[in-house]
Amino acid sequence: MYKLGLETKTRGDKLGRVANICLVVLASLSASLIYAFHLPIGIVIGAIIFVSLALCAVLIYPCASHSSTCRLTIMKGGRQLLEAFLWALPVDIIIMGILACGLATASPPLSGKELAVSLLVAAIILALVFWDGIIRIYLTSIQLGIRWRVLGIVAGWIFPVNLFVLTRMVAVVADEEEQERERLELDQVRASSQICHTRYPLLLVHGIFFRDFKKVNYWGRIPQALMKNGAVIYYGQQQSAASVEECGKELAERIDQILAETGAEKVNIIAHSKGGLDARAAISHWGMADKVASLTTINTPHRGCIFAEQLLTTIPEKTRQAVAARYNFVAGKVGDRGPDFLAGVTDLTASACREFNDQTPNMPGVLYESVGSYCRKAQSGRFPLNMTYPLVKHMDGLNDGLVSVDSAPWGSSFRLIEPRTNRGISHGDMIDLNRENIPGFDVREFYVGLVSSLKKRGY
Repeated sequence: MYKLGLETKTRGDKLGRVANICLVVLASLSASLIYAFHLPIGIVIGAIIFVSLALCAVLIYPCASHSSTCRLTIMKGGRQLLEAFLWALPVDIIIMGILACGLATASPPLSGKELAVSLLVAAIILALVFWDGIIRIYLTSIQLGIRWRVLGIVAGWIFPVNLFVLTRMVAVVADEEEQERERLELDQVRASSQICHTRYPLLLVHGIFFRDFKKVNYWGRIPQALMKNGAVIYYGQQQSAASVEECGKELAERIDQILAETGAEKVNIIAHSKGGLDARAAISHWGMADKVASLTTINTPHRGCIFAEQLLTTIPEKTRQAVAARYNFVAGKVGDRGPDFLAGVTDLTASACREFNDQTPNMPGVLYESVGSYCRKAQSGRFPLNMTYPLVKHMDGLNDGLVSVDSAPWGSSFRLIEPRTNRGISHGDMIDLNRENIPGFDVREFYVGLVSSLKKRGY
């Protein structure tokens, strides 16, 4: 992420957070303070009205300043409310304890009834602040994911574990807010530059077992980041599982459709996983060489997967057919015209890829480039990549959970994404499958850089 030299936490934001905390503390202790200092009825009524209005303002508009998007504004408000809750809770406990012990300046000390009313008021106000904040971040945060949401629910019943988990959740949300704000600022600064507005439109090609759905994007947050910087994007829309030849034919038809629609002479293809083989088939076997300017493959098994071949040979035929039949049935229901699970998987084996490479030369005039990544440990990938990683490592070596590093290079250049932490970069991470902010690797900025490089070179 580029740093713009702008403060992500402005002075107004800090003052707003302090004001929120003070108002929540004051509101939650209002009953105790009124009883403790025996204030005149006029002052009591005025104080109650003021505190109530101020509390309502905090609950509705907790943000000191508005973020650039509705989601970030709501998420930021939730984070500030939870911060106010975490600060107000110990302050309330300490002051309540002092009052209960009769060590306050009040004379006489609070009665049992007065203390009970004070505790009830404090509990209600803290509960309102907490639930307002937690609902906001649960509804808006991407980085909390399923894990933190489930932990928050489970740990909510265990004191003091619940406070520790809540503190960590607030930190995750704060980091997400900061990164997203930096990205918004960066996109605003370079908006006029249109650094991703390439000469030819982009065609994003998905891998096996996925489709291009309108509601759930295979490429996560990547297309939006590219379009904000001027990119014109289309999707492959080939079947989720079919032979490389069949998918290549479908891509060729899709390319003709895009060129007819846009009037462009060619397209730039960025293809992930098996999509890279599909794209190569479209170029070399289905007459698209003069209609494709460049092909960039992302974690594509150009030399196949030994583990896939091993699985196909060891799994009983009856089981293979049963799994294939079930998958093909489901895939047909969601839009595949002629799904073929076994053909798709078989074309990913090492032997099939050797044959494919012999029959699929790189075509003159097309720029071929490739990218790969790898995980450092099984836990680097989400399910099921965390389970396949050890098997692939045993048979294929260093890998991203599915594709080995040795299998990914193709074309005139190959870029290996080196993990900066012990986490690594998985097969799914390379397409932002889980919408996760990964330390040391900004997947959206990576694609912005990749596409801007194509533009600089005239593609």
